[in-house]
Amino acid sequence: MTQHAAPPFDPKHGTASAGGSTWATGGIVFAGVLMMVSGILSVLNGIAGIAADDVYTRLGSYVYEFNLTTWGWIHLVIGVLVAITGWGILQGKVWARGVGIGLAALSMVEYFMFLPYAPFWSIISIAIAVFVIWALATAGRPSTAA
Repeated sequence: MTQHAAPPFDPKHGTASAGGSTWATGGIVFAGVLMMVSGILSVLNGIAGIAADDVYTRLGSYVYEFNLTTWGWIHLVIGVLVAITGWGILQGKVWARGVGIGLAALSMVEYFMFLPYAPFWSIISIAIAVFVIWALATAGRPSTAA
């Protein structure tokens, strides 16, 4: 009895589809979930920075210094965009893959600049962004759903 690999998951229809590999499709679904979760966490991070200017303490001096209220707004806006794009990826929207790659790259830059305030979380966020870019860039052609 020969085992056949299951066709990849089509997030728009909730079924398996005929094109692409299971690993690539699983990577896209996981990237969408990661984008939604990290976007929501970034929104919460932004709200904390806006509400209280003493939530984070900077470690040493840094070239890219903003006050924490500014960082709060940056995290809030980018987090909302990342979460919406993650939802679009899970819905199989064509626009979401390109936008997701761009926002993941922007998120990498954002968290690189935020390193002195939250070094451990910044490194984790950069790693998540690298995975998201890889998953969205290496998967097969997107579906034609708009």
